[in-house]
Amino acid sequence: MKIAMVSDHASPLVAMGGVDTGGQNVHVAALSAALVGRGHQVEVFTRRDDTVLPDRVRADDGYDVVHVPAGPPRRIPKDELLPHMQEFACGLREHFAEAEFDVVHSHFWMSGLTARLASRACGIPLVHTFHALGIVKKRYQGAADTSPPQRVSLECKIGQSADAVAATCSDEVFELVRMGIPRARIAVVPCGVDTAEFRPDGPRARRTGRLRLTTVGRLVRRKGFDVAIRALTALPDAELVIAGGPAAGAVCEDDEGGRLLRLAEEIGVRERVAMPGQIPRSRMPELLRSSDVVVCSPWYEPFGIVPLEAMACGKPVVASAVGGLTDTVVDGVTGMHVPPRNSDALARALHRLLAQPVQREQFGHAGRDRAVQRYSWNRVAGETERVYENVLGQLMPRAAGGVGR
Repeated sequence: MKIAMVSDHASPLVAMGGVDTGGQNVHVAALSAALVGRGHQVEVFTRRDDTVLPDRVRADDGYDVVHVPAGPPRRIPKDELLPHMQEFACGLREHFAEAEFDVVHSHFWMSGLTARLASRACGIPLVHTFHALGIVKKRYQGAADTSPPQRVSLECKIGQSADAVAATCSDEVFELVRMGIPRARIAVVPCGVDTAEFRPDGPRARRTGRLRLTTVGRLVRRKGFDVAIRALTALPDAELVIAGGPAAGAVCEDDEGGRLLRLAEEIGVRERVAMPGQIPRSRMPELLRSSDVVVCSPWYEPFGIVPLEAMACGKPVVASAVGGLTDTVVDGVTGMHVPPRNSDALARALHRLLAQPVQREQFGHAGRDRAVQRYSWNRVAGETERVYENVLGQLMPRAAGGVGR
């Protein structure tokens, strides 16, 4: 198959750690690479955000990245990109008209909006992955939600008009059905993990003499790093490493980073909180392997790649029972679930697990097995491939019968 991936704000070539870079960048890059490995041709379309970027780049993993002009060629927060999406859609339509794509797969709601316009004009079926839903974000962030006010209504239209929606977890399926998307058009296709890069054996980051808790992510409030910091007050023998955000040395100048450090100071755990800033992805396995427990304590999480990476490294995970974390982390098997925003419950779970090294090892072994069997990128690509095939199979009878799209 010839596949067009559309990822307007999340280029697979961009380094991790910024406010608008995260799991989607990894997902698009790894899925594209895995599909190429399965014999498909993949082109990723993303917005040009720098004047020096070439029109087309061949990634090391064999897929092409096409930079589409849309608005000024500079970094723009993703929640401010909507006014430029008509131009992005026009650029996509030109590319789609010149190439014979079998299917378009869009990622995130604005990509879905533009891909729907362009794919419909060219008669190409559309598969969409939301990665996050506006209705859920608004539910948890309220007035702090910076999404455009049109997002929720447009997401409903995108989902209802797509030929298939690939939900990343079972929790998302319930939300999509409430949005009016037919259940028959929804398939659960999770994110994946590179089980060769993230594995139990290999170098480990340098440790202190304390038990190590590690949490990873962008420095935004919904990630719940403050919950993990507060839990430290009941864990006097443990330290907390918060990896993510700006480069090392700049983290204290970041609004959320500064807030977290001030909180640690106020509650008397500052000397046990380390914030090394952005960790290069190549070194992330070393950090995870050095951990006794990996903590994921967000208020909400559409999917969450960090638990998969920790499990692939053979580490137990204590996670908030929200979103995709209820799928990936099996309570009592690969780790433990705790209620979100509850530092006392998190402290109790961590205290119990840190006191039981045999239990941690058992969780780690089970997590590694689960990551390899369920979440390898080759398996995820195979499931994605079946979604494409099902869509194409459903459209063929329509074309043969002369029924228009």
